[in-house]
Amino acid sequence: MTDALLDAARDLFPALDEIGAAVPPGEALPRKAMDLLADAGLVGPMVPEEVGGLGLDVLATLDLYEEVARADGSVGWCYFASDLTAAYFGAYLPDSGAERVFAEGVPTMAGQFAPNGTARAEGDELVLDGDYRFGSGLAHATWAGAGVMATPEDGGDPDYLFACFPADEVDVQGGWDVMGLQATASYDYAVRDVRVPTDQSFDFFVPTVHRGRDLHRLGVIPLTAAGHAGWALGVTRRVLDELEGLAASTTRMGAPSSLAESDRALVEIGELEGRWHAGRAFVREAAAAAEAEARDHGAAGVRAQTLLREAARHVNQGGADIARQAYLLAGTTALRDGPIQRGFRDLHAGAQHFFASPSVAADLARVVLAEA
Repeated sequence: MTDALLDAARDLFPALDEIGAAVPPGEALPRKAMDLLADAGLVGPMVPEEVGGLGLDVLATLDLYEEVARADGSVGWCYFASDLTAAYFGAYLPDSGAERVFAEGVPTMAGQFAPNGTARAEGDELVLDGDYRFGSGLAHATWAGAGVMATPEDGGDPDYLFACFPADEVDVQGGWDVMGLQATASYDYAVRDVRVPTDQSFDFFVPTVHRGRDLHRLGVIPLTAAGHAGWALGVTRRVLDELEGLAASTTRMGAPSSLAESDRALVEIGELEGRWHAGRAFVREAAAAAEAEARDHGAAGVRAQTLLREAARHVNQGGADIARQAYLLAGTTALRDGPIQRGFRDLHAGAQHFFASPSVAADLARVVLAEA
């Protein structure tokens, strides 16, 4: 089945590429992009089968994230962000909440889950208030989510919860005027007195796995890292494909030969290609090891989780650097609008994300030094 899914994603490449290239800066992807993915049976790779998802393992999920992102960075970003969000709620909500959220199959979901809001308990409901940014894909989402600090009715210590609710209950405020990932429509949004049944929320720190596969035992942070890693690999692959495709026909002004005949350019292109393959191998090794540890021990340890996070940081920051070097090699071809320029912008936008933060490398250093 996974080979057929990957073939279906590859078949969508021309259509998704055309859609992504045609979106005016700052406007949302047309709904058609999400519909094409749905029609091809590609919705929900990480979402548990019990709620209508594909229920794939982590490596098969990474393959799909990578392939969709190769077609277009904004499409790929909305795809993995919605899938991750649905995977969280599909795995960690109790049955009553999951039945409600997934009543019509896997929904398109969006939201920001940093604890930028509050929730007060009123009986069997939470009343949410907060201001959020980066609601990637919110323009087409049917369900929205938010991270909140929830104070119990007895006034005890607050819990950090993820909650979800119909998307028409949020106040979308816009605010997406950016260099890269322009078509993700990662709008700011506000939540005011939104009432959410408590069974449509789960504890971020200790989510209960009600359904799903071994990878759902990893928890939110490692799963999210895997999503960002797959996306970065796909966009970087596209940049390299485009560079290599034009090497024979591109001669920089003043150069005696094309890129394909220049020893210096050949060395640089070969090094960039090697860096991509090395990064991809790191991601897949770390993801598979974390999933295996979760299978064997019920959870992945700190080292396995941190290695997966570092792999995501590595390919996001490395992808931005590869794209910059490819952009310079391609000369004025990349200066004009096209896949290399778009990939350059998208990868630099992705490299600003928390999951590409240098702090992850410091976390890994602390882990390995503690073991030394």
